[in-house]
Amino acid sequence: MEYDHETQVVNFISGLLLGAVIGAGVALLAAPQSGRRTRRRIKKTAVVMRDQAGDRWDDIADEVKGKVDDAIDVARKRVAS
Repeated sequence: MEYDHETQVVNFISGLLLGAVIGAGVALLAAPQSGRRTRRRIKKTAVVMRDQAGDRWDDIADEVKGKVDDAIDVARKRVAS
């Protein structure tokens, strides 16, 4: 399977962000602070990550929809000619 440059960049950035999130989670769990404070920070981080994932999902859905619409237009033009 061949990926275009844009897909490779998106995959790299996604992996980089995932690594940063995992690293932040490990840092929170290893930090010398109270359990209550740690749980509160983890909860805040989880909410932010959920919101960001939802936003990213919406962006991907819009991108896929656009590409599908373009493919349908091209197919219709080929069938019409």
